[in-house]
Amino acid sequence: MSKINWFRAGVAVSAILAASAPLAPAYAQAAATGSDAASDEAADQPTVAAGDAIVVTGSRIRRDPLDQDAPIVVLDRTAIENTGLSSIADVLQRLPSSGGGLNSKFNNSGNFGNPPDGGGVGAGAAEIDLRYLSSRRTLVLVDGLRFVNGASASGIPAATDLNAMPIEMIDHIEVLQDGASPIYGSDAIAGVVNIITRERQEGFRASFQYGQYLKYNDGRTIDANLSWGGGTETTRVVIGASYVDQRSVSSGDRSISLFPEPGGTSCLDGGCSSGTPLGRFLVLDQNLTLRAPVIGRNPVYNPLNPTDPASDFKEFTTADRFNFAPYNFVQSPSQRFGVFGSFLQDIGSSTHFRTKVIYTHRESANQAAPLPLFVGPDAGNGNLLDRISIDATNPFNPFGVTLSAGGAGNPAANYNFIGRRFVENGARRYYQDVDTIYATASLDGSFALGGRTFYWDVNGVYGHNDAHQTFLGNVNAQKLAQALGPVALCTGACVPFNIFGGVGSITPEMIDYVTFTERAKSDQDLRDVSANLTGSLFDLPGGPLGIAVGYEHRDQRGSFDPDPIVTAGFGSDIPAQPSSGRFNVDEIYGELRAPLLADQPFFRQLDASFAARLSNYSTFGSETTLKAGLNWKPVEDLLLRGSWGQGFRAPGIGELFGTPSRFDQELVDPCSAVGGAIPAGVRANCIIQGVPADGSYVQANPQLSVITGGNPNLQPEKSKSWIFGAVYSPSWVRGSGFASRLDLEANYYDINVDGAIQPIGADVLLGRCTDTNDAFSCASVSRTASGAISQIRGLLQNIGSIKTRGIDLIANYRTPQSSAGSFGLYWSSNFLLEFSEEVPATVGFTKIERKGTERGSPDQAYPKFKSTGTFDWTKDAFMLSVTGRYISAVTESQNGNRMGSRFYTDFRLGLSPGFLQERFTLSLGVNNLFDKDPPGCSSCGLNNFDPTTYDVPGRYGYVELKAKF
Repeated sequence: MSKINWFRAGVAVSAILAASAPLAPAYAQAAATGSDAASDEAADQPTVAAGDAIVVTGSRIRRDPLDQDAPIVVLDRTAIENTGLSSIADVLQRLPSSGGGLNSKFNNSGNFGNPPDGGGVGAGAAEIDLRYLSSRRTLVLVDGLRFVNGASASGIPAATDLNAMPIEMIDHIEVLQDGASPIYGSDAIAGVVNIITRERQEGFRASFQYGQYLKYNDGRTIDANLSWGGGTETTRVVIGASYVDQRSVSSGDRSISLFPEPGGTSCLDGGCSSGTPLGRFLVLDQNLTLRAPVIGRNPVYNPLNPTDPASDFKEFTTADRFNFAPYNFVQSPSQRFGVFGSFLQDIGSSTHFRTKVIYTHRESANQAAPLPLFVGPDAGNGNLLDRISIDATNPFNPFGVTLSAGGAGNPAANYNFIGRRFVENGARRYYQDVDTIYATASLDGSFALGGRTFYWDVNGVYGHNDAHQTFLGNVNAQKLAQALGPVALCTGACVPFNIFGGVGSITPEMIDYVTFTERAKSDQDLRDVSANLTGSLFDLPGGPLGIAVGYEHRDQRGSFDPDPIVTAGFGSDIPAQPSSGRFNVDEIYGELRAPLLADQPFFRQLDASFAARLSNYSTFGSETTLKAGLNWKPVEDLLLRGSWGQGFRAPGIGELFGTPSRFDQELVDPCSAVGGAIPAGVRANCIIQGVPADGSYVQANPQLSVITGGNPNLQPEKSKSWIFGAVYSPSWVRGSGFASRLDLEANYYDINVDGAIQPIGADVLLGRCTDTNDAFSCASVSRTASGAISQIRGLLQNIGSIKTRGIDLIANYRTPQSSAGSFGLYWSSNFLLEFSEEVPATVGFTKIERKGTERGSPDQAYPKFKSTGTFDWTKDAFMLSVTGRYISAVTESQNGNRMGSRFYTDFRLGLSPGFLQERFTLSLGVNNLFDKDPPGCSSCGLNNFDPTTYDVPGRYGYVELKAKF
C-alpha cells in the first residue's frame, strides 16, 4: 500500500463520521459502546456477567461470550441508530467485510431484463452480501431461526429482503464472518447475520428522524418508531411499530448521472440510445441497401433517394441519439410500515414459552426512460413485435408500400428494424407492494441429569412474502400490430398508430388503445420446525465436554406469475413466463466442544471443536458438511484460534424451476465486422451461421438478448474455508487510568467455492461459435435473416468456482470516565488479498482476478482496502461521534478506467439534558460531511456509479428526537 493510502487509513482511525458508534468485535452481549444511551438500552435487557454461559451466533453450545471460536462483529442498538440510516441493509453494507447487495440506490426494475439467476430484479429490496460472495451465500437469521426469502414480483430470489424487518424490533445484530453450514445448514458459506430482537423493555420508547440531501433539497426521509414493553416477573410483552418514508433522488439532479457517460454534457460523449423520439429506421432502398435515417414530424419519403434533402429523412448520427439518463432514480422512493410483537411467558422455574410476530408492508417504486418501442425482424424482442408488418394502407406510412417483416404467409422482408422512443406515454413507472409476515413459537427450558444441566428448545417458524408489481408504460403488441396493419381491419376501439411522425405524433387515443397496465406477482413461503439440545457430558482436563444436537425440517415454496398479456408474448418490455416450485429438507446436526487443557503454563486454555450436519433434500439428495476448530490461550490476555469448515448452498427455487428470462447484455458481435479486418476463420464461421457474406450486416444495438432459465438438475454449491485469528485484550491496561478497554483483533480468511451456479457466459458462447464453430455454442445463438443476433440461450449450471482471501483488522479502545468525559476509538478494516473466479472461456476455463477492480453491470467493486474508523466522546448530557470510511481505488475491468479512492466523513452530535431526567435525546448529524461524489464508472449499469459501494452524491443532514417514558 502506498504511503498516502496508509496515511488515509490512519486518518480513518480518528476520522470524521457521524454514522456509527463503535461496533464491538467478538464479544456479543458483553460488547460495550461507551455511550450513556447504550447503557440505557442495556438496562432493559437481562444482565449477563462475564463468564456466564450464553448462546452466541456461530455455535449452539452455551459458553463464555469472551471465548469465541469465530470472528463475530456486533452492532448494538446505539450503533444502528447513530448511522442516521433507515435501512438495516444500509447499516450492514458499511461493514468493511460487506460486498454490497441490493439497496435503495438500485433503480433496475427490468429495463435491463432479469439477471440470470432466477431471482428476478428485486426492485425495492435490500440485501447483505458478505465477502463479495453474493447475498445468496449469506444466511440471515432472526433470533437464531431462518427468515423467509424475499420477493419483489419479478422472480423467485434465493436471498432475504432486510427491508422486511422493522428497525424498532432490533436489539442488536451479530455478524458471523465465517462459514457455518454445519451449524445452520445451507446458505451460510460467506457468513451469518443473526438479528436479535427485543424481548424485554420497560415503558414507552419513541423516536422521530427527518433527513434530506442539504445541497439539493431532495431525498427527504422520515423515520418514526414507537414501542412499549412491560409485564411481570413471569410475563413479558414488547410491541412496536416502525414507519419509513424515503423520497426519490432523480438522476437528472446529479451531474454524475445527467448523461449516460460520467461527466458527459451531450450524447456526443457516448452511451445514448438509438431509440430516438424521431424514429430510427433500417429499411431496404431500391438497391436493396440498408439505410438508417431519422425522420421528422411530417415525413416525406423519396424511395429513389431516401436522403433526399427535400424530404424529412436524414442519415442517423450520434447527435440524434436519445439521452435516457435523466429519467432514472439515483435513490428510489420507498415507504415501509412494520409492526412486531414479542411475548414471553415463564412456565414454572425452568420452562419458557416465546412467540413473535412481525408484519411489514412495503411500497416502493422505480422509473426508467420512456419505452424504446422496437419492431421488426432485428428488434430482438423474442415475441410478436419482431414479426409486425406495417401495412401500406396505414394512413401514416410514408413509404407507399407495406413494410413486411417476412415470415410464413407474408411477402419477403423489406425492413429490418424500426425504433421509436415512446415519449408521449411518459417514463416507465414500476410500483411494488410487498407484504411480509413472519411468526415464530418456541418452547425452551432446562433439566438436570447426572448432576449436569441440559438446555432444550423446540421451535416453529412460518414466513410468507407476497409481492405485487404494477408497471405503467408497456405496449400490447397484439393491439399495436392491429393499429399498424391494414386500416380496414382497424375497427371498433382500434385507432391507427403513427410510429413515423416524430415527437408528439402519437395521440392520447393511440396511447389508450395500444398500452396496458402490466400486473405481476410473486410469493415465497417458509415453514420450519426444529429442536435442539445442549449441555455437557463429562469433564476433560480443561473443563466439561460441551455437546449440542438437533433436528430441523424445512419446507420452502415460491412462485412468480407475470401478467397474462406478457405470458402470451404480447408485451413490449421484458418477456416472462410463470415459474413455481418447492422443496423440503430434513437435517440433523451435532456439535462438540472439548476443553483439552486449562490453567497450565502456555496453555491457559486449549479447546477443540467439531461440528457435522447431514441434510437430505427432496431436490438433489443428501449432503454432509463438517467443521473443526481450535482455540488456544497461551496467556490470559491472548486468544489464538483457527478453524476449517465445509459449506454448501442448495440451489434456490428460482434457480431450479425458473422459466427462461431475458437479460439485455452489452456485447459486441464479432460477425458485425464481416467483410472487414477480422480473421478469415471467424469470417467463415459467421457466414456458416447465416451472416451475409457481402459484409452488409452491422450490429444495430449494443445490447443483445440473453435468455437464461432454471435447471432442475442443479447440485448444491460446495465450499471449504480456513479461518485463523488472534484477539489480544491486555488486562494490564484496564484500571490503569490509561484505558478501561483495549481490544485488538486480526483474522485471516480463505474461502473456496466449487460448483458455483451460473450460466455459461453469453460472450463465451458467442466467442466459441465464431472462433471454433462449436456445435453446442452455435446452437445457443440464434440469428435473423440479416445476420443480427436475436438471442443467446443458456441454462444455469454448476460450472464456476470462486476463491477469496483476506485479512480483517479490528481495534477497540476506550478511556475511563474523567472530568473530561470518556473517549472511544474503533477501527475496522479489510484487506482483500484475492478474489478470483474461474469460468468457462472460449477454450477451456479462464481465471478472472477481481481484486482492485470494478466489474460493472452487474455492478460490484472489489477494493483492495476498506476501512472504517470512529472516534466518539461522551460527557454528561453530550455525545459526539466522528467517523471516516475509506475505499481504495479500483479499475474498471471492461475499459481500464481508474476510479479513484474515496474518503467519506460523517458527524453526529447528541444532547440528553439532565434536567429532563435524560428522557429526551436530540441528535444532529451529517453523513458525507465534505460532499464527496462517487467516482465515475462508465461500465456500471445506471447512473454512472457503483451503488453497492459508494454513497448517493450529496451531503445528507438529519435531526432526530428520541424519548422514553
